[in-house]
Amino acid sequence: MALLNKLQSISSSLTSTTHFRNPTPLNAKPISSLHFDSSSSSPFTEKHSIERYQRDQWLYTPQSDQTPSSSSSLSCSLAPDFDSIRENDIALQLPELKKLLLVLKEKRRSVRGSGGGPGNVFLVGTGPGDPDLLTLKAVKAIQSADLLLYDRLVSNDVLDLVGDNAKLLYVGKTAGYHSRTQEEIHELLLSFAEAGATVVRLKGGDPLVFGRGGEEMDFLQQQGIQVKVIPGITAASGIAAELGIPLTHRGVANSVRFLTGHSRKGGTDPLFVAENAADPDTTLVVYMGLSTLPSLALKLMHHGLPSMTPAVAVERGTTPQQRMVFAVLKDLADEISLVELVSPTLIIIGKVVALSPFWPHPAEEASCLVEVK
Repeated sequence: MALLNKLQSISSSLTSTTHFRNPTPLNAKPISSLHFDSSSSSPFTEKHSIERYQRDQWLYTPQSDQTPSSSSSLSCSLAPDFDSIRENDIALQLPELKKLLLVLKEKRRSVRGSGGGPGNVFLVGTGPGDPDLLTLKAVKAIQSADLLLYDRLVSNDVLDLVGDNAKLLYVGKTAGYHSRTQEEIHELLLSFAEAGATVVRLKGGDPLVFGRGGEEMDFLQQQGIQVKVIPGITAASGIAAELGIPLTHRGVANSVRFLTGHSRKGGTDPLFVAENAADPDTTLVVYMGLSTLPSLALKLMHHGLPSMTPAVAVERGTTPQQRMVFAVLKDLADEISLVELVSPTLIIIGKVVALSPFWPHPAEEASCLVEVK
């Protein structure tokens, strides 16, 4: 029950979103798009969307002094006061979380006997967005869960696989709004595992690639909780395959490097690796790098990466809402700003990008950029 005490004291830190300047390049190239339908809804819905609320509504049972309409309005509309929303959401969730813990403990006693041990925690990767890229092992874990904690990038199609008796709890983070701190997520996983539940932590991509899965695994293992990791197709592999980009290619790229555009709070500048990453024979894949790309590109070029290196930025890769921008490195940030790509966007930099059938430049030009030995 440590969770229920710790959640009473709520702390959140808000960060501002960095916006690109609005350039007016002389030869602006149109955005390239795969399967893009502007009329379809995004699979990356926030917690306050109607679809997500309908799956989470067990958490928002109106109290005696509330009406159903007021509870629904609070949870479904995105108000400007993010701190207040978060506090109200957690306050509403606490009574239901307590009830669920009691139900799970009773279930453990009846099924396993009074001496039953703790439950299991599964860290499950859901891939870059396309539900067909889920592994069979991930589907089995999702369907067997008592409680699922899911992130912002877990699509509604994936949540539709959840069993009828399972409970869903949104713990996602986005710029300016953290529904749960990382410490609270740790305590949620621990408390429900201690109650004997089968808990699934759903993460976009792979849980151990920029997903903080290692932190959650380490915390739980120190508390004696068994953790099983079910890998997912990380965005680098899924999106590169969708675009026909080989992350490595004989004579073109002999290695691939994953970078994060974010730094740990109070940590080192995430761009400090640019000096070692500026290798023309390496493919660079940048996660969460929209805001830092202008600086990263300048540093890469300063340390010797050719300004004409092919690159691509892909928003919501592998989903029907996928949008992508191809450009050479020196122009990529301006092209992204021009078409206003938003998160989640993955950036791939390297000669292999010109091997994509969607590379917009003439084949002769691409062959000059990529000389296969």
